[in-house]
Amino acid sequence: MTALTTPAPLAKRPAGAAARGPRGRAVLYWIATHALAIALSLMFVGPLVFVALTAVMSNDQALTGDLWPRTWNWSNFADVFARSQLLAWLGNTFLYAGLGTAFMLLSSIPVAYAMARFRFRGRRLAFLAVITMMMLPPQVVAVPVYLIWARLDLTGTLWPLILPMLFGDAFSIFLLRQFLVTIPREYTEAARVDGCSDFRTLVKVILPMARPAIAAVGLFQFFYCWNDYYGPLLYAQTNEANWTLSLGLASFRALHSVQWNLTMAATLLVMAPVIIVFFFAQRVFIEGVTLTGVKG
Repeated sequence: MTALTTPAPLAKRPAGAAARGPRGRAVLYWIATHALAIALSLMFVGPLVFVALTAVMSNDQALTGDLWPRTWNWSNFADVFARSQLLAWLGNTFLYAGLGTAFMLLSSIPVAYAMARFRFRGRRLAFLAVITMMMLPPQVVAVPVYLIWARLDLTGTLWPLILPMLFGDAFSIFLLRQFLVTIPREYTEAARVDGCSDFRTLVKVILPMARPAIAAVGLFQFFYCWNDYYGPLLYAQTNEANWTLSLGLASFRALHSVQWNLTMAATLLVMAPVIIVFFFAQRVFIEGVTLTGVKG
């Protein structure tokens, strides 16, 4: 006669373990593998969220340590337009960034193409000069350049910032040249066999292939002009009608006795166009930066 044995009772699972099924473990694994990326994202997104929340607070609450608005004051954005010349500053900034970017591309692309494709005496010396110009701080030549524009009676306008772009930009020439040297020479030689001139080869063959690099360089220049504070402060400070957004935003604090809610609302309005441009051009921008950085 065999003795009957009763099965041992199952061990009671912890309360949290029941909720932690395969999906829970997958979420924890994803968080663990992306912890560094999440932390870096919070570092960059956190200040933007703080600016956005402060922009809709009342002025009294903005001076406290509260992080969440008690009441949502959307009228702060309308007050910014009513109390400042934001539209005029916006137009001046678009003029500076738009013309500056267009002039830079028109002048830098042929120079980069010549340095990447043509073999001429002094080519290495010219490339060394471009690298040297990249390392030269603009403050070093500020006084003689300012005197030149003052003799031309163009100080107080944005032209001293726009017209120099007709002579190219060292950083843009360097990036474009680094990309163009990676394009196989067989393309240009085939175009010459077909009877294309150098200019037509550049327009019909090289430019379509270099579109990501050109887009990346153009966005770099546009963002630089949009955020530039030193140039407008040096040349356009004396004429308020030609102020850009960066110059106007800096004066906004003094004009309204540091009303932080309005200052943050103005900051958000200044940032919005750049964020929209980057959102729509993100794919081509990243592709261009990758190509110029890896292949160069």
